[in-house]
Amino acid sequence: MRPGYGSGRRRIIAGRAAAALHGAKWVDAFTPIELVGPFSHPPPGIIVRRERISGEDVIEPAGLLATNPARTAFDLARHLPHGVAVAHLDALSAATGITAADAAPLVARHKGARSVCHCQVALSLMDGGAQSPKESWLRLVLIDAGLPAPLTQIEVRNIGGSPLAYLDMGWEGPMVAVEYDGDQHRTDRRQYVKDIRRLQGVEELGWRVIRVVNEDQPDLIVKRVRSALAA
Repeated sequence: MRPGYGSGRRRIIAGRAAAALHGAKWVDAFTPIELVGPFSHPPPGIIVRRERISGEDVIEPAGLLATNPARTAFDLARHLPHGVAVAHLDALSAATGITAADAAPLVARHKGARSVCHCQVALSLMDGGAQSPKESWLRLVLIDAGLPAPLTQIEVRNIGGSPLAYLDMGWEGPMVAVEYDGDQHRTDRRQYVKDIRRLQGVEELGWRVIRVVNEDQPDLIVKRVRSALAA
């Protein structure tokens, strides 16, 4: 343990702020900054966590003390609500390549820590293939409904073997895909047309593509997916 870290004499950036330092997307500019260390009267926008932390869990990106990706993942999974935690874990994984296995030693070392069971569940669902928080949400809707966990970023090649598309998520065996249509389809007409043609090519290869928009209700989404898988 490096001097000062475990005793709490130095402030360490943690949680979502640390994830942003590691390159994770989808961290809002107004998200509170989480610090581990002494801070008697933190100002608004600062969350202080008085926890012991090993020096091996700390790095110095951009000259700042911050939790490393594994410890950051552990803290995100432990301190955030389930769905929010998974979305931020997905983004951290996409940026750093971190996996649940990388955070497993931390879980073992902190068996008595608060919300460790909650933490293990969130970590097990981490998937760097999610391209947005809504894709993370959609994947959890499917898993929470009891469906098999879908693969993410499924590569589909055309008859000639060239890459045709990367599907948001789905199941390769039954050739069922689920695509989330985000706001870019409302604001970027060119991208919208491109995606329509891309998915038409995918469907011509035998895939059934279920497109989901923000207004769709979870129960209806699940019903559509179950029907497609059953077919």
